[in-house]
Amino acid sequence: MVYNDVMLYRQCYLCDAPVAFVVLEDGTILRGFGFGALGQRVGEIVFSTSMNGYTESLTDPSYRGQILVLTHPLVGNYGVPPDFESEKIQVEALIVARATEPSHPRSHKSLSIWLRENNVPGVMDIDTRFLVKKIREKGVMGCAVEVTYDANSVDLSYLLRAAKNVNYDSMIFNKSSNNELKIVSNEGKHTIVVIDLGVKLGIIRMLQRYGFRVVVSPKIDDVDEIMRLSPSGIVISNGPGNPVLMHNEIRRIAEILKAGIPTLGICLGHQLVALALGAKTYKMKYGHRGINKPCKDLRSGKRVITLQNHGYAVDPESIEGTGLRPWFINCDDSTIEGLFHESAPILTVQFHPEGSPGPRDSEYVFEEFARLVAGYGKNF
Repeated sequence: MVYNDVMLYRQCYLCDAPVAFVVLEDGTILRGFGFGALGQRVGEIVFSTSMNGYTESLTDPSYRGQILVLTHPLVGNYGVPPDFESEKIQVEALIVARATEPSHPRSHKSLSIWLRENNVPGVMDIDTRFLVKKIREKGVMGCAVEVTYDANSVDLSYLLRAAKNVNYDSMIFNKSSNNELKIVSNEGKHTIVVIDLGVKLGIIRMLQRYGFRVVVSPKIDDVDEIMRLSPSGIVISNGPGNPVLMHNEIRRIAEILKAGIPTLGICLGHQLVALALGAKTYKMKYGHRGINKPCKDLRSGKRVITLQNHGYAVDPESIEGTGLRPWFINCDDSTIEGLFHESAPILTVQFHPEGSPGPRDSEYVFEEFARLVAGYGKNF
């Protein structure tokens, strides 16, 4: 099926724009205009309902291997402020309804220029409502994107085969390009070791705000090396990929948990802690991605609006016998959004309590973690 939402007239800035094609594994083909870089990309297509924070989303390492659709109709109007969650754009490609030129005092450049500098194609003038409805009905799927000035050179059959060959669930991602321990902050009474599986910088900034000495470990192969740092707490970060494939990480996290050190798992870290304690995870139909996801704190009864980016979840029936109990649930579909251990200093959240780009409702998760760290050696 070919779905073409190209209007009969265009603003003059599109006159010289490259053509862009989006091909889904179910045979859907959409044509629009390109911005950013030229080229072909493949990945799992997902969508986010965030109205702002696209610089943070695009630099979130959890989006590796994915093509991101933003549902907000205008993207790029505040340009590219220096609000990044990693050193580069992580998505394979970006799809928006309309990309705009920036008008904001904090902007360093346009979204198009930034994508081009990072060699990431962008597609605009696509009916993103149509795309999101399809993903919600059929689930996430393989996608291929091509942006080019020569429409006649595009091989749609090749793009369809490429889209059908995408299998995100089986992808193994390199977690970090640097294997060295990094001391981010040397101040603070308590040392927190962050297991970097694709950590957002906002998490590190939040730990610094709470006065911790922060050490980032990009590897988890040597638990003894981590323990030699005498950590008062461990944070297992977010990141990309299917958690059940991370056998080494699960095994090492199980060793860390046995040591009784206060541990906070965030997003992927939440899933891996659950797996390390014997629970199970499953693939969601289209996941939770956005900054407006409501959750309920089962311990206090409080409702919070959260930032989320995940496509897997912990099976609630599998936590029986693990010592884990539900802490947060999603108000929309009742999926588990957080866990705590009934006897050990273990907390996990599926959402992002650091709130980069927002909201900040759930920041108190770090306060709960700080309380566990302060009591380490006294209460456990």
